Amino acid sequence: METGLKETSRMTVDEARTARQMGSGDLDVLATPALVALMENAAMRAVAAHLPDGATTVGALMHTTHLKPTAVGQTVEATAVLTAVEGRKLTFEVRATDNEGLVGEGTHVRYVVDRDRFLSKLTGRG
Repeated sequence: METGLKETSRMTVDEARTARQMGSGDLDVLATPALVALMENAAMRAVAAHLPDGATTVGALMHTTHLKPTAVGQTVEATAVLTAVEGRKLTFEVRATDNEGLVGEGTHVRYVVDRDRFLSKLTGRG
């Protein structure tokens, strides 16, 4: 896998993705957990087609800033760019915008894992 892989994920902010509904605040604006999930989705999708059969990626670290509120009804786009590959460790630069500009940015780390082996840890068989 090579650096430079890039993907953008989009969502429209709805009531379910507000801070009030997600429990991360008490305002009806885009919740930080929803922003982080959108950034993770972009990173996951950026590399999905480049993984071996039976593999996926899992999020391990998100270092991000949420810079401004986004209202219900607005569209948010998050773009992830693969910036480093160290064995199974993948590092991404993530950036999110709405129609008024930058919403958040940061760094995200994911690891390539074997799906079956990873899930076997849930039952203690790993």
